[in-house]
Amino acid sequence: MVLGSSSTLTSTRLISLSFPPKISIKTAKKPLHSQTTSFQLLRLKASAADSPPKARFVARRKESVSVRQLNRPLIEYMSLPASQYSVLDAERIERVDDNTFRCYVYRFKFFNFEVCPVLLVRVEEQPNGCCIKLLSCKLEGSPIVVAQNDKFDASMVNRISCDANGNDSSVQKLTSDAVIEVTIEVPFAFRPFPLGMVESSGTQVLEQILGLMLPRFMAQLVKDYQAWASGDTSRQPLGTGEI
Repeated sequence: MVLGSSSTLTSTRLISLSFPPKISIKTAKKPLHSQTTSFQLLRLKASAADSPPKARFVARRKESVSVRQLNRPLIEYMSLPASQYSVLDAERIERVDDNTFRCYVYRFKFFNFEVCPVLLVRVEEQPNGCCIKLLSCKLEGSPIVVAQNDKFDASMVNRISCDANGNDSSVQKLTSDAVIEVTIEVPFAFRPFPLGMVESSGTQVLEQILGLMLPRFMAQLVKDYQAWASGDTSRQPLGTGEI
């Protein structure tokens, strides 16, 4: 403050016919429960074969910056309750309640389709920082992207902490450690591509997003600390929405 199925055909046993002199026809009948079980197995296999392939994207990035302590220590700033947080960037982040925020991620291209994720996150306070967790994610952008909103799952955790060893040290380290994972049904338009290619491309996009957002987020966090430590309690946002 991230395909493929296989099916096998089961062999069926042909019913043998015998024609004695009296031309009587005998058939071997399977028990009813056996027929029902076979039907259920076939139905399950057919269902698995019809299931759309899924792709999984995972990205992680850890960013650290050195912060020179001012009149008020960094650990005190990091211990502020979420209700006193600045939204940092009013163009990208809006407060929902004391601990919940809505974040508008930068628009990006994925296979020439425009994607703009909107994240709902909750901040959990911790002794030397906080943990930002994803509650939900909505996709905006191209029509094919919007159509995926009920076909994917996403999780994200960003742990922000400061080095609490030696509070009287003039310089401390501020760290952001973020992990994001997305699992999505592969849209029909992408199914001609190998699953590995789709997953590799998706992971690269997530890595690029983290690579852009985390350094900027950390820079804003340092500026907000400096404003707070100098006595500015207005908690006004510092960002302009630009990357």
